[in-house]
Amino acid sequence: MSNFDRSPAERAFHALCFEVLAIGISAPLAAWITGRSVTSMGILTAVIAVIAMLWNMLFNWLFDRTQARYGFERNYAMRVLHTLGFEAGLIVIVIPLIAVWLQVSLWQALVLDIGLVLFYLPYGFLFNLGYDKIRETLAV
Repeated sequence: MSNFDRSPAERAFHALCFEVLAIGISAPLAAWITGRSVTSMGILTAVIAVIAMLWNMLFNWLFDRTQARYGFERNYAMRVLHTLGFEAGLIVIVIPLIAVWLQVSLWQALVLDIGLVLFYLPYGFLFNLGYDKIRETLAV
């Protein structure tokens, strides 16, 4: 099974697994770092997760199309680029939301989001490597 014939259902499954695990880890961590309540940060994290899930599906579809066109392998270097591209797009989308939710400046929201990115970069890299490996194993 190739990487570019993923169904919409599989894309949704991939994104949902990614976000559910991430919320479970990041909401309590964000509450601790910001001094906000776990409830407040949990809601914010969940909203960001929904946005991220939709972005994830679109970004991965675009990534698959790019791979189909140029034929590159999904090696470690490509997964690093994939993760960096995904996170850069997400930063642009969620900074205004964080600023409004926490009633802080865009600069403060960016600084806070950098902390989340420092979590999500290795998390996204490792999650996708694991997902690829599991998918490869199940396809055999």
